[in-house]
Amino acid sequence: MAHTETQTIVSAPTSQVPGPMNIIATSVAGLQAWRRAVVGRQRLAELTPDQLRDIGHTEANRPVLQIKAGLITNLMSMR
Repeated sequence: MAHTETQTIVSAPTSQVPGPMNIIATSVAGLQAWRRAVVGRQRLAELTPDQLRDIGHTEANRPVLQIKAGLITNLMSMR
């Protein structure tokens, strides 16, 4: 039977900055994420409906009037 050894390398977490710098780092990361989201929404708002369909993005929620075929016939028959 073969014998294998595994070594675990433990390092300090890179996402945590000790002390009060953690609050600043978290705030800066939050502001950067917020700014990226705002810029992304602005870029999508600038695109035309055809460009939005090309990238696979659904169109904005707009009121749509859908009339099914035979609706008038059904309404008239209910009279």
